[in-house]
Amino acid sequence: MSPLLYLGALLVFFLLWIRVKGLDYVIVHQRWIFVCLFLLPLSVIFDVYYYVRAWLIFKMCSAPKLHDQRVRDIQQQIREWRKNGGGTYMCTGRPGWLTVSLRVGKYKKTHKNIMINMMDILEVDTKRQVVRVEPLANMGQVTALLNSIGWTLPVLPELDDLTVGGLVMGTGIESSSHVYGLFQHICVAYELVLADGSLVRCTEEENSDLFHAVPWSCGTLGFLVAAEIKIVPARSWVKLRYEPVRGLENICRRFAEASADKRNTFVEGIQYSLDSAVVMTGTMTDHAELDKINRIGLHFKPWFFKHVESYLRRGHSGVEFIPLRQYYHRHTRSIFWELQDIIPFGNNPVFRWLFGWMVPPKISLLKLTQGETIRRLYEQHHVVQDMLVPMKHLQAAITRFHQEINVYPLWLCPFLLPPGRGMVHPKAQQEEELYVDIGAYGEPKVKHFEAKASTRQLEKFVRDVHGFQMLYADVYMDREEFWEMFDGHLYHKLRAELGCKEAFPEVYDKICKSARH
Repeated sequence: MSPLLYLGALLVFFLLWIRVKGLDYVIVHQRWIFVCLFLLPLSVIFDVYYYVRAWLIFKMCSAPKLHDQRVRDIQQQIREWRKNGGGTYMCTGRPGWLTVSLRVGKYKKTHKNIMINMMDILEVDTKRQVVRVEPLANMGQVTALLNSIGWTLPVLPELDDLTVGGLVMGTGIESSSHVYGLFQHICVAYELVLADGSLVRCTEEENSDLFHAVPWSCGTLGFLVAAEIKIVPARSWVKLRYEPVRGLENICRRFAEASADKRNTFVEGIQYSLDSAVVMTGTMTDHAELDKINRIGLHFKPWFFKHVESYLRRGHSGVEFIPLRQYYHRHTRSIFWELQDIIPFGNNPVFRWLFGWMVPPKISLLKLTQGETIRRLYEQHHVVQDMLVPMKHLQAAITRFHQEINVYPLWLCPFLLPPGRGMVHPKAQQEEELYVDIGAYGEPKVKHFEAKASTRQLEKFVRDVHGFQMLYADVYMDREEFWEMFDGHLYHKLRAELGCKEAFPEVYDKICKSARH
């Protein structure tokens, strides 16, 4: 009985401490307590439910039948909205806290919510080499199924919870993007329900304008109900080479060389300071050298970015063989490096062995429980931004990031941007160009940091070099600056043709802080 008494006494003491300090104080200043005791167990339950559900539905082959009925339900909701005179904009009924984006939009409270409960993988067609999925199917779900039957997505964005709908309507990137482009560039068809309730399918040949305008439109042209995405044969392992590099000029030169070499299936960089980084290049293979295998996805393994940093400290290159799916989700356990700010001791070996199997907490649950105080603190003292700039401006971009925010590590991910007619394409519309995603996630170390002013300085630099800002993050541009960054010609044309102006807000009004409702 004594252990139970000790445990009970500890629990009583803990509850009294919370009562004295106040729940807000504990959540803000000792957030790891709340995360470890409540959010981690809830996250495990959340994951198990969705994985089991998806597996059962796919194995029973019931998803296609359910899909058609779900589409009809969405069409009926839109027709009822039209019958009642419209009057308000429409948006998906998915709660804002369930999204991976840290942006907090208030439009869900004022717009007509259309319920879209579509989270299934509908079909894997190995002859056509495509997978057909619903918009709320996530990357963890897709990789679990595809890898088990020997296939994978050419571009598989990192975090498990990223959904197909978010990656289509927003964007997605991975370390294979220097070969295949962004997530939108591996999509071959979209199925949407439009503002009039009609169902349309668009491809490069059929409804081509809509096919090009959907990416980056953030759900302001219609409701995505399915997407067809290219798949490629998968191998068992990724042979990954780690190369520490010193000096900013050397980092940019080596990273550009690796990104231009199409023999590399994967290219990624993690920059730990202005003049130190590790460049990683990888290829898929069916054979691994036993003494070089590293199963980085196991719960007790060091967080990936810390493991990579060890090569920088040792000052020499290395090669490892990593299981394919574990490579794809190498940053998931630590949410890149964000989890170190939430659970400061999360990479401690004792914590990893005992509780690492529950990591990470669901981003959606973190948002749901953060409260207004934490949200304001994060907004003013924390940066989460991905800026996409031409590779030729990488050195200037890193220097500007260092001056304005001084956040490290930085994530460097190259991608090929082909010509196109949508919102995002190279300045020379007829030529493809190599770009790089610079991801900054963490607390700024500059004394003069101010969220709006500092971000606007970065936004201006990105516009000046004909780059782009990912729209999941806080955007501070005014309307004119936004449409200077993005090409809105086709987007605005289709909004007028498809009756979207009365049905959906403009993308700027939906995502930019200066216009947010």
